[in-house]
Amino acid sequence: MGMDQAKLLDTLDWVLNEARSQGADAADAVVFESLSSGVEYRFGKLENLERSESRDLGVRVFIGQKQAAVSSTDFSRPALKQAVERAVAMARLALEDPYCGLAPREVLAAEWPDLDLEDRDEPSTERLTQMALAAEGAALAVSGVTNSEGASAGFGRSAIALATSEGFRGAY
Repeated sequence: MGMDQAKLLDTLDWVLNEARSQGADAADAVVFESLSSGVEYRFGKLENLERSESRDLGVRVFIGQKQAAVSSTDFSRPALKQAVERAVAMARLALEDPYCGLAPREVLAAEWPDLDLEDRDEPSTERLTQMALAAEGAALAVSGVTNSEGASAGFGRSAIALATSEGFRGAY
């Protein structure tokens, strides 16, 4: 996938600073990145092979008791600046919401355990193929089984980073 967690958080910090400089009283921003790949086989023949990668940044701005949110898949500074401009313009026109706002700094988590959630291993298409073929082979080896709906193997990884103008920064 594209960026490491530190770079994701740096990008979010830039967006939050931009939101403040454009007139937002507060803001939060989130990045979602995902990568997936998979293979499907039926009777030993490839039926489907796919891979997808996505990255999206969302920014929500608050002006008084008004809020608006926009998202972008373009992480260039000009595109992110434009996204913030749109969010600020939309927030200025939004109806007031007495319940909108960010959690105050004093109730935000400042530290949490490292749960070691990420497996950096990315199986190759060949490895996924071996796994799918082995699964189908095992099913077809069962006495009396003569048909197969196929077998598949897949891989996925995602990363999420969140930052707020109240000081929260976290990623996993």
